[in-house]
Amino acid sequence: MSAPLPPQGRRYSSFAEFYPYYLAEHSNRICTRIHVTGTGLSIALLAAAIALHRWWLVAAAVICGYGFAWIGHFFFEKNRPATFTYPLWSLMGDFRLFWETLTAHRHF
Repeated sequence: MSAPLPPQGRRYSSFAEFYPYYLAEHSNRICTRIHVTGTGLSIALLAAAIALHRWWLVAAAVICGYGFAWIGHFFFEKNRPATFTYPLWSLMGDFRLFWETLTAHRHF
């Protein structure tokens, strides 16, 4: 399945327009599971950083989140992470995918 790309030379103009592309870039179930797991661990690490005042855990959260995601893309999805082109929307996509999985709107 190929990802829906914007017309040549044009970037997505909204997150709503970007999200179907994001989902297409996560069509491999193992990649999606790794993403959701990494996002969940990142949220837990951020919460721990705040609760424990251990600010190095913020760096651990970023490394964990991106590390899991990039492993999923490079080894299972075999594509280039959208983070490289759309960093903010990609992060928003990660959290939306996590929420949709958590609330059973998307299968894990």
